[in-house]
Amino acid sequence: MTLRIGMIGPGGMGQAHIDRIHTVIAGGRVTGVTDLNADHAAQVAEKYGATAYASSAELIGSDEIDAIMICSSGPAHEVDVIAAIQAGKPVFCEKPLAPAAQACLRIMEAEQKAGKKLVTVGFMRRFDESYQQMKAILGSGEIGETLIVHNRHRNPSVPEMYTWDMAINDTAIHEIDTMRWLLGEEIVSARVDKPKKTKNRFEHLQDPLILIMETESGVWIDDEVFVNNQHAYDIQCEAVAEKGTIRLSDQHKIERTGTIGRHHLLTMNHNERFGGAFVTEVQQWIHAAAKGEHTGSTSWDGYAAACVCDAGIKALTASGTVPVKMIDKPAFYA
Repeated sequence: MTLRIGMIGPGGMGQAHIDRIHTVIAGGRVTGVTDLNADHAAQVAEKYGATAYASSAELIGSDEIDAIMICSSGPAHEVDVIAAIQAGKPVFCEKPLAPAAQACLRIMEAEQKAGKKLVTVGFMRRFDESYQQMKAILGSGEIGETLIVHNRHRNPSVPEMYTWDMAINDTAIHEIDTMRWLLGEEIVSARVDKPKKTKNRFEHLQDPLILIMETESGVWIDDEVFVNNQHAYDIQCEAVAEKGTIRLSDQHKIERTGTIGRHHLLTMNHNERFGGAFVTEVQQWIHAAAKGEHTGSTSWDGYAAACVCDAGIKALTASGTVPVKMIDKPAFYA
């Protein structure tokens, strides 16, 4: 059986997923698309041999669609995720699940009312081999308790449509979820430090910034967010434990030498750096959805990350540490 997937928002991220599903991933095919721009939806549908739907509601309600993949902008997610839940269809939603925690609460309420986990959030770093190796070593206890984790999230540039709050809820959200997963505990506070600004930013941005977080057990986490570094997509992570450290290595396959010295290529975007993680993530979702099962991160993970983002955004405009406010975890997501 081939899982018939309906894609909402087939932009750059969406089409990258379609390409993976149609070339290197088994068991699924994107057979329907919809977009706010009807002409764009028609072009994508023609390119991939899919049907263009007039609206997300029409696509979700179609008997020709088995599962939903949402790659639209964050503010549009809530309505479509809840509609997919009410239709009883598994839904893969790219992060954020929703831009604010209150919206995520409404999604969780709808899912619990449905009585079945149907939502998977696209936190792809959980599927990256290097992060998984790091988690295994930290979890083994061989280097003792984790004390500090340093993160770096650097982009060559961002477009002018990148708003001031996106440094937290679109960029740092990756580290926020990864740290929760890596350490196995919730983040309880956030603070934003504001270094000297780069002249290469748009005026409305604080760039770079340092997001400081603390977990329930007191692990101290920093995340440098620098989205106009002008040279590479550079993701770094180092965990400092009692008896050693572990960090992601440089993400390169080959090394060259010559008149300019010894060097290797740097990745320039998330699809280059995390291509393998995206494939593993979506492949697992398709296999699970086809069998009526759930895999990957849950609506709770989307909600927990949104709660930290809410605190981080507040910290962008306030001084001092902001507590993360969350409900108790429902037994449904245990």
